[in-house]
Order: sequence, then structure tokens, then C-alpha cells
Amino acid sequence: MLARWGIRIGMGLAGVALGILVSDAVLEGLSISAAALVETTIVFWLIHLAVQFMALRVLIRQPSVALAGLLAIASTIVSLIVVNLIVSGLHIHGISTYFWATLIIWVTTALSDTMGQRMIRDRRMDRREERRNG
Repeated sequence: MLARWGIRIGMGLAGVALGILVSDAVLEGLSISAAALVETTIVFWLIHLAVQFMALRVLIRQPSVALAGLLAIASTIVSLIVVNLIVSGLHIHGISTYFWATLIIWVTTALSDTMGQRMIRDRRMDRREERRNG
């Protein structure tokens, strides 16, 4: 169980960090210092979790796949705005930069979550195979 949590947390943080790095590389209106990358990643991830949790528990009674996707995008933009306000090494200028950075980070976190779920499933399958064989 701890391994599953470790994989989920690690992949979540990796997805956020990758999204921020890609955004920094391709968007002129976004810049981040190397020192702020770790702080931005951790703060963004924590805020993102809190916003999603609150929205799922308070606002949504019966979530659907489409609603979950919209919620993920909304929590990404909220997290990005809050992180930009509190982390000094991150600078975002312009609405279009927020829009594109949100999409980039959303895609990278979705991909990392998918990869993390696959890793967990593969570990589970390997353990079942080991039990059968030995």
C-alpha cells in the first residue's frame, strides 16, 4: 500500500514539474528560476489536491468523466494562479500564458497519473504472478 502511495505521489510531482518545465521552455510569458522549481512543484501539487478534494466533496454530488476532466482543468488554473502569487521565482504574464500553461500542466499531470496507474497495475500483476509460481 505504501508503494502505491509513493508511486502516486512521485508521478504526480513529476507530472507537475515536467509541465512547469515545458511551459517555461515554450511560453515566453512564463519564467521560473531553478531554485523556485522545487517549491513551485510542491506548492502547486498540494494546492491542486486541496482544490480537487474540496470541489469533489462540496460541489459535485455525482461526478462523471467529463466533469472530472473539467474539474482537473479548473483546479489546475486555480493552483497556477495561487502559486504565481506566493512563489517568488515564478512569473506568469498574460491571460494566454495562463491558458497555455494550464493546458500543458494538465496534460503532463494526466499522462503522469496514467503512467502511475499503469505502474501500480503492473506491480500488482507481478505480485500475483509470483504468488502463483512460488
